[in-house]
Amino acid sequence: MSFKLEVIAFNIESCAVIEASGAHRIELCDNPGEGGTTPSAGFIQQARKKCSIELYPIIRPRGGDFLYTEEEFECMKTDIIQCKKAGCDGVVIGMLMADGSVDTDRCSRLVSIAYPMGVTFHRAFDRVADPVQALEDVIKTGCERILTSGLRPQASDGAAMIKELIAQANERICIMPGSGIRSNNIASLVTATGAVEFHSSARISIPGKMEYKNQFMNEQLFSISADESEIVAMINALKNCP
Repeated sequence: MSFKLEVIAFNIESCAVIEASGAHRIELCDNPGEGGTTPSAGFIQQARKKCSIELYPIIRPRGGDFLYTEEEFECMKTDIIQCKKAGCDGVVIGMLMADGSVDTDRCSRLVSIAYPMGVTFHRAFDRVADPVQALEDVIKTGCERILTSGLRPQASDGAAMIKELIAQANERICIMPGSGIRSNNIASLVTATGAVEFHSSARISIPGKMEYKNQFMNEQLFSISADESEIVAMINALKNCP
């Protein structure tokens, strides 16, 4: 079985770490505290220069829910065009209606703008009211994969739903489990779900390197980075799966 691992990069240093560790795809994001938002144009361009593996920036103009205004939609369209100009392989999107259904019209329009880049539908899917119908709707938009934790906080909790979605998809679209995936559970998720692509942040917190620290600020400044040893461990775990 040929497995793929996608890893999030929240900064430019992580991109090189992810590629060197053997991962197959990078999801490029800003603002980890908000679950990931659209990275800057400079970040995207430098990531493309630095890495040769697949690069998929997330197109999410803000944190919070996935019900967007027309102004936000215009921002998303512009960001996708910039990703195409930068030479990205794809983008990651997700838009919902107020009733918890997929915003098929506007998602389809984003997929059309992104072409020939690939498009992943992100974990907005985990907020849908009817996952069976939502899966069919995402397929209709032209997305190539869905990132999901099975409508639960972590993929290990939603494994049964992920397995059902994979069966329903019947290879019409890739179902990629994500959230809480690490080297100690990725093999068991292969068995439990039948998935062949996986998504992980593999994140660690790195203390700041400033020698001078203002004691009156009463703060600890950390950055988020990709953990090379954890990515390698996940890749090795996948290699050992039947």
